[in-house]
Amino acid sequence: MTQATASKAAGPIRKALRIPQVIERTGLSKTHLYRLVQQGKFPKPHNLSERVRAWDEWAVAAWLAEKFAR
Repeated sequence: MTQATASKAAGPIRKALRIPQVIERTGLSKTHLYRLVQQGKFPKPHNLSERVRAWDEWAVAAWLAEKFAR
């Protein structure tokens, strides 16, 4: 299986968003974002490495869509 075939089999590419990108997309402060994560009201970031945390772009988009659907 080639890399292109493997990519198509895996589905659309998902992006990892770092905290500045999440802040820009949501309009929330860093403190408030982490408070919502702690309360279970915002998606948790994933550890990409020992020092790098990122959010799944789709999870953030779904959270925003839910907020605007109300």
